[in-house]
Amino acid sequence: MGRILVIRLGALGDFVLSFPAFAAIRAHHASDHITLLTTAPFKSLAQDSPWFDSVELDRRPRWHHLPGLLALRRHLTGHDFTYDLQTSSRSSLYFTLAGRPPWSGIARGCSHPDADPARNALHTIARQRGQLAAAGVPPAAPDLTWLAPRGPHLPPPYALVIPGTSASQNGAKKWPTDRYAALASGLAAAGLHPVIAGTQAEAGEAATILAACPEATDLTGRTTLQDLAGLAARAAVAVGGDTGPIHLAAIMGCPVVALFSRFSNPALAAPVGEATVLCADSLNSLDVPQVQQAVLARRRGHT
Repeated sequence: MGRILVIRLGALGDFVLSFPAFAAIRAHHASDHITLLTTAPFKSLAQDSPWFDSVELDRRPRWHHLPGLLALRRHLTGHDFTYDLQTSSRSSLYFTLAGRPPWSGIARGCSHPDADPARNALHTIARQRGQLAAAGVPPAAPDLTWLAPRGPHLPPPYALVIPGTSASQNGAKKWPTDRYAALASGLAAAGLHPVIAGTQAEAGEAATILAACPEATDLTGRTTLQDLAGLAARAAVAVGGDTGPIHLAAIMGCPVVALFSRFSNPALAAPVGEATVLCADSLNSLDVPQVQQAVLARRRGHT
């Protein structure tokens, strides 16, 4: 039995878009022991998945912190092959820290480089498919039936409303909360029960939405990633910005409406599946009727 290491850090959306690569590596190494090196937010999800036999945490030590680097080196060594799906400048340095073992990625001098000159212009899934093909790994579709039953079972039909998004670009990826509130009221009037999803950090946004739409259900801070995946699998539709939960909803087969500002490029990271992407230079220019029309047109079972 071989020992395989997969490196995937990053944000939730990036992690979700790696599900097809995880499935492909698992299928190609069916009898091998596969370890994932990731960050703490994804440990439980990865442990529950069928793709990994063990999960280790990268605590991202500073390069001058010798004890941290020695601990990281222990995670990186002792494997027969490593798939660096992060392919960042930092993770490429791990190739040297690990002693230059057999390696798939973009690290200079690695044994199985992704040398496609157009890789940075490809969607994440296509880019990783090309990287794995260069290492002899054929594509595989991820089976997500292990996630589908998770989370609370709410009466249908309901719409996931996901008001949070990345804190980068000073909130430029965020649609105004008062418009989510108006949207929730409109969806409720159209017969779709609004369910507000996100982390505890979105509690303020949830309170604003609930004030305008008291019939909504607030689940912010009350779901794990696994719960959110199951909720999405049963939802009629989901709406939100360029954020991890929207990518998770889409890959679970939920129709989604994603709101992308100029700081998000759908060519590189659009949600996969039944997705409508509304693009605007500034999300302030997207009005409630426009978004509501897209949501109602995308909802599951709409004719």
